[in-house]
Amino acid sequence: MDAPQIAKRLADKFGSAVTESLPEDKHPRVHTVAEHWRSIAQFMRDDTALVFDWLGCLTAVDYVADNQLCVVYDLYSMQHKHWFAVKVFVDREKPTIPSVMDIWSAADWHEREAFDMMGIRFEGHADLRRILLPEDWEGYPQRKDYDFPREYHGIPGTTELDWQQKSDYPM
Repeated sequence: MDAPQIAKRLADKFGSAVTESLPEDKHPRVHTVAEHWRSIAQFMRDDTALVFDWLGCLTAVDYVADNQLCVVYDLYSMQHKHWFAVKVFVDREKPTIPSVMDIWSAADWHEREAFDMMGIRFEGHADLRRILLPEDWEGYPQRKDYDFPREYHGIPGTTELDWQQKSDYPM
């Protein structure tokens, strides 16, 4: 199946749950919201015409101007040799998306990283906790409005601005 056929199959099955369809884009995909994601994911893996059996990547994106976060799932079918993506949008204030780690095991660590860096909660994840930062870290460093701490437990932090202000470090 090519990307337009995949997008049509999803639109036919899920109707208005597919909020946007961009099969001709450089990154062929459909968009949806969190409440529909589990059923779409399950269908994409189990449908014999699709068989998306591998999660290649899960990436979180901050659309701060729209007050939304998004998780991009890049999926591949080993059987059919096709790629396709799904973007799942959530409100920045209550970013919760159903976990798909039981559908694609690779989602386990990917979801933990998106939680750690962006603050997206994956409902139903078996072990959702920070993976890169300490448990007591405050905030989510990959959000566009994140304020980098000046210190952590007495350890000074540094920023690009700090380096530019030092005369002995030419920029």
